[in-house]
Amino acid sequence: MSALVVLVIALLVARLLGALGAKRLATWPASAAYGLAAMLLLTASAHFVPESVTAMPNHADMVAMVPPFVPFAGAVVYATGVLELAGAVGLVLAATRRAAGISLAVLLVLLLPANIYAAVAEVPFNGGDATPLWLRIPLQAGYIAVALWVARKAGTATAAPRTPEPPRTETARPSG
Repeated sequence: MSALVVLVIALLVARLLGALGAKRLATWPASAAYGLAAMLLLTASAHFVPESVTAMPNHADMVAMVPPFVPFAGAVVYATGVLELAGAVGLVLAATRRAAGISLAVLLVLLLPANIYAAVAEVPFNGGDATPLWLRIPLQAGYIAVALWVARKAGTATAAPRTPEPPRTETARPSG
């Protein structure tokens, strides 16, 4: 749930900055890209936090979420953390925003089985109760929707309008 809070707050702060004149944050989709990037920095960090740290979710919490049929759970957690970080960087760069949004949507779909497993198996997270399935699925669907919305709108609202060239006129050449 803290990921959703970070997404919403970062989105609203980015949009406020856009309203105050920050051109790269002048649209809702661009601000959403930054909000999603902030959320991904938070969620990806848990993939690398040592088990001894208990102030936030850690690597062991993430490994516990991986369904038993997935081999090398620890390595998969590290790899997905790297992919989330790469996606966050891709979202803040306008040139890669579309590809990052689509790639993150695919990644989030692929991570859905881990969220379902964690809810059904009641895997505790950060020492607390497991997040119920009825909450996990809509949250994940919401993150996927934001990633796809950002990808769809990438480049459409932030491109500078082209100024048309003046029409060419042919000059008459003297006959001679």
